[in-house]
Amino acid sequence: MKHSKMTKLVFTALILSVTFFLGFGFRALTVDNSENTTDFKRVTGIGGVFFKCENPQQVRAWYQNHLGLNTNDYGAVFEWYQGADSTKKGFTQWSPFKKESKYFDQEFMINFRVANLEALVDFLKSEGVTIVDKIETAEYGKFVHILDVEGNKVELWEPNDIEFEKMGKQMGAQTTK
Repeated sequence: MKHSKMTKLVFTALILSVTFFLGFGFRALTVDNSENTTDFKRVTGIGGVFFKCENPQQVRAWYQNHLGLNTNDYGAVFEWYQGADSTKKGFTQWSPFKKESKYFDQEFMINFRVANLEALVDFLKSEGVTIVDKIETAEYGKFVHILDVEGNKVELWEPNDIEFEKMGKQMGAQTTK
């Protein structure tokens, strides 16, 4: 009787173990882990805020005089240190555009910083997101525009912060810290 209980217990444990490991094996064969969406970095921060106004020069001057932004012909650049690596600088652009600008249709456009633009664009395409244009590359990063669910244009930017900072220094622009 004891032998029968022990055999049953061992057999049950063996069945449970085999089932458990076969489940992992089956999952490994059937689930594509090449693009783990929980680990996939999409947006890493705000790259810029762009808005339309009647007189961009006057708006830049107002923000400089009253709020202390270090403005230039393009707006202002905020300098900060990245949370993932506090030794690396990051930048966020603030830019008033003329009302007539065709760069974006709505009153405001957000620019989001991303880690890997090509991979993100492929991923967004697979989710049915509208990609407005082709990825453009500049010394200071890569850009593409998408549409959100309401048709608002959103800009994605994979920054090259080192080149962005060099460009600003060449222009004589100061950042707002």
